[in-house]
Amino acid sequence: MTTTAPPTIDQAIHTLTEMHGKAHSERITNGIKRVAAAWTEVDGDEDAMVAFCKAYFVSDDNELGRLRDRFEICLEQVSGHLYEMRRYLRRWSDLRGDDFAGVDDVMATFDPAPDLPEQLYKQKLAFIVLLNFDRPHLRQLLDDGEHWTDEQWTDARIALAFGPRVPAEINDLARQVRHEARTWVSDFHIPVGSMIDEAGKTWFDEDRKLLAHWLIREQIKAGYNEEGGIARQRALMWVMARHIDGTIPTDVLTGESTGAWDPQTNTVNGKEATELIGLTRYEHLIENFHVEQKLDEYYVDHPTAIARKFELAREIPEDDVEALLVELLSASVRGDLANILSSRLGRSLEPHDIYCEQLAEDRADDEMNALVKARFADHKDFEAQLPALLRELGYDDHDADFLGTRVQVEICKGAGHAMRPLLTEYNAWLRTSSLSDELGWDGFSTAMHELGHNLEQLISSNWAPRPALRNVPNTACTEAFAFLYQSLARKVIGLEVSGNEFLSDAAQTMLMACQIAGPSLVELYLWRWLYQHPQATPEQARAQTISIANDVWSKFFEEHYGPDDYAILAAYQHMIMTPLYLCDYTIGHIISHQVRSHMQGKDLAAETKRICSIGRVTPDLWMKRAVGSPISVTPLIEDAQRAIPHIS
Repeated sequence: MTTTAPPTIDQAIHTLTEMHGKAHSERITNGIKRVAAAWTEVDGDEDAMVAFCKAYFVSDDNELGRLRDRFEICLEQVSGHLYEMRRYLRRWSDLRGDDFAGVDDVMATFDPAPDLPEQLYKQKLAFIVLLNFDRPHLRQLLDDGEHWTDEQWTDARIALAFGPRVPAEINDLARQVRHEARTWVSDFHIPVGSMIDEAGKTWFDEDRKLLAHWLIREQIKAGYNEEGGIARQRALMWVMARHIDGTIPTDVLTGESTGAWDPQTNTVNGKEATELIGLTRYEHLIENFHVEQKLDEYYVDHPTAIARKFELAREIPEDDVEALLVELLSASVRGDLANILSSRLGRSLEPHDIYCEQLAEDRADDEMNALVKARFADHKDFEAQLPALLRELGYDDHDADFLGTRVQVEICKGAGHAMRPLLTEYNAWLRTSSLSDELGWDGFSTAMHELGHNLEQLISSNWAPRPALRNVPNTACTEAFAFLYQSLARKVIGLEVSGNEFLSDAAQTMLMACQIAGPSLVELYLWRWLYQHPQATPEQARAQTISIANDVWSKFFEEHYGPDDYAILAAYQHMIMTPLYLCDYTIGHIISHQVRSHMQGKDLAAETKRICSIGRVTPDLWMKRAVGSPISVTPLIEDAQRAIPHIS
């Protein structure tokens, strides 16, 4: 059965075809249908729509090229300046040391153009684009994009920049809910000065707090280098478990209690805790979900947050990503790696050993901190030394100075993040954590991770083929460079690397990728469940999160790491702060290894610059142009297997 267009659309198509000729009939028909689908009474009556199409359809190739150039600059300037305003006004909320209670939240959520999507339509910019440029769906990008020119990709990026007409009040609500979730996560530092292990021993200074989940995880890792550290690790795992299910005693979290807190029994000075922090974590999760539900009705072609994340933001089909995760977690080499870890530790593996990624014996925290301090006095010294550091990594003088002087290093409330410039005249921002009077190993390792982001950001902003193609395809691609440069952290502070460094790193990357692949699956399955149960309460969401975490653990981890009493795969705070992001870390590890494999024997700096200059095509096409093959877990699995004889 065929459908016919409404009379007004037919009239417009007929009129424009007579004006421009039958050679343009397909473009005319598709363009007018796109305009009609978005046109509302606010935009004018039917005659006004026909008149608009007559006035703004462009058929001449040269004029179409001029239109492309105009909109490329328009989008760059509008999006770039608004982004820079929003980015700067978030700084007091993001950074440590200059709090202005209440005011900082208002600044961080201020939007100078809350109804921008609607204004782009009301003021007709969006309609000009819909009329003249095809808006391809993901399958077209994947099937045809390999053969497109930079100009065709620019047309696609311009068209895809104009999304649905989301009302300002919904955008306002989404921004507020997301900010509140980010703030809650950034402020969720758990006091561990009073934490005791099962033998009653304390492990931290009285005023020590650990940001959940990141710094708890890092302190679990540090336990491998301490005598008796397993007792601290087990106690911290119970801290993590209490964070996951909301059973941390309220007075412990607020610091009002200084009594000995045993997180395993959840007692303070031997007495059972009664007032607990409760469901706040899952209240934020549900609020995030409800915001996405409100957005769903405006995204007709992508009516769920899952579809928008995978098809619009990630540009990799959901099923393909799930298959990558499952293939990775099902690899037989995981058993070999687990056996090596168990042999090194001299015991059976436990759940916290999913965080054990350093296959060689590591150094104690104090020693690592001292090595960092000997090289970088603090974060500002790290910033000042960036040009020199980049020279050490192979960048020539021009690029080292250009890139190294365009990174602004700051200390944030959370674990760390990087923010790109959308306009080339601005700097990139590198945020990391630090100890009270020095950067410390954790802060430096994070800073090297964020530096990888910043280098990608600056290169892809300044050397992409066209403004519309700036950036990399998705966040997994930038995570690949973050992991790549983080892997150089030990070398930067003077630690020797072994001759089998590449294979050792492949095995370590395999462990890291599997560790984050578990939470990635948990989050994906949780959001599928939320859409199947749209009226779920925070309490139900907590129960289901823990249930899914236990199921994924049972299927992919228990064989090697034993039973899990903590639901540890649900620990990651990204689930609350940046929903559906975790898969990008896993894909980032996969891509990072493919890039490192490609870079063997090549110039790190030159290849970083070349790959990050490719432009924003689809991730698979970007990888083909970067390393010669699409995204695949096979190289990582095979290289991890090759590493076994060298690390056993």
